[in-house]
Amino acid sequence: MDTSLGNFIARLRAGVTTTSARETELIGARLATAVPDNTWVALRGDLGSGKTTFARGFARSLGVSGDVTSPTFAIFIPYDGSRRQLVHMDAYRLHGPGDLDSLMLDDCLRPPYVLLLEWPERLGDALPLDAWHISFESVDKSRRRIRIQNPAPFPD
Repeated sequence: MDTSLGNFIARLRAGVTTTSARETELIGARLATAVPDNTWVALRGDLGSGKTTFARGFARSLGVSGDVTSPTFAIFIPYDGSRRQLVHMDAYRLHGPGDLDSLMLDDCLRPPYVLLLEWPERLGDALPLDAWHISFESVDKSRRRIRIQNPAPFPD
């Protein structure tokens, strides 16, 4: 891993505070360069804490064009990026891990992919053990705190 990426990851482990949507998008875009192929990224945080804004920056870094919106009503939205597929999923309306089977999500995932998952706590133990966990906290009206909670090992 290059030194600047290593420093970025270290800062995220400690927690980074953003002061605008643009900064939150930039954090997402930078992290997209570090996440390995075929990885789930669990985005934890309350409504309005910056998860979808982060996902928008993440998507842009993968070469996704067009609107990137919250998948709350669709449950998941696949995007074809120029580098990898992105699947943005919102599990808020799911009732447990058993609901994953009915979604046929595995049929949608095309390697190389990254799955960004909002409300991962709804899936319980169905979340892969090697998933990356990112937490979002609203500090105040304009500031968000973003932190990697318990990341999988980072590639060298």
